[in-house]
Amino acid sequence: MNNKRALLMMALAIVLGLAAVVMASRWLLRQSPTSANKIIVAAVDVNLGQRLTPEMLKPLDWPADNLPRGALRDASKLVGRVLKTSVLRDEPLSEAKLAPAGTLGGLSALITEGKRAITVRVNDVVGVAGFALPGNFVDIIVNTQSAAGGNENAISKIVLERILVLAVAQEVGRDETKPRVVNAVTLEVTPAQAENIDLARSVGTLSLVLRNQVDPRPGVTGGATKTSLLGMAPVRPEPAVQVAAAPVAVKPPPQLAQAAPRSRACIGVIAGVQRTQECL
Repeated sequence: MNNKRALLMMALAIVLGLAAVVMASRWLLRQSPTSANKIIVAAVDVNLGQRLTPEMLKPLDWPADNLPRGALRDASKLVGRVLKTSVLRDEPLSEAKLAPAGTLGGLSALITEGKRAITVRVNDVVGVAGFALPGNFVDIIVNTQSAAGGNENAISKIVLERILVLAVAQEVGRDETKPRVVNAVTLEVTPAQAENIDLARSVGTLSLVLRNQVDPRPGVTGGATKTSLLGMAPVRPEPAVQVAAAPVAVKPPPQLAQAAPRSRACIGVIAGVQRTQECL
């Protein structure tokens, strides 16, 4: 009797063990991704502006319920495309991170459609001590003379705001945070802003002002002059003193002289005892 009970308990334990194994295997199969959920990721770190090669790509299994938005599955369609943002190893690739098909590599792939790239000469002061790095936003100040001329009419004013830095020197990488002192900075601007920058650097000196990445508020100012800097009241020109003109003597019109009486010839007439005189 005891042997039968022991055998029954062993059989029951074996059945329960097999059931647990089957259930665990099914759970693991549901958790592990299948080949249908493979997506294309970066095999190595790739900087923006680089053209993708087969060695830079690899497929990677990804959970079906957590696929990245816009993830790509065909590596052959990615070969030759240009990145417009840097990606790290094992980071999924998507159309949002790629320049349009047919774009050549280099800086031109990073320029937003409808905008232009212009390079500005800088130094350690103008370039914000090297903290103006690719991906940062800057304002541009021009220091020049007003139309009146002279040191008293010097003015500094922000002429362009929230300008994207595309590259410093010949580097376009945006992953560095260490400042770099360079002699040129390339900015992304609209065509009208490019004209303003070109004019500004010909009429004065430029300075870059680093701004917060997420602050879109404009800085509305009237510009700084020597008068406003020192807190002096503007010098008003003295009114011109008007001198009364001396009265001018007006000469009366010359009067015509009266004509002198003409002399008349007179003759005496004797009629009888009377004598008269008649003048002509």
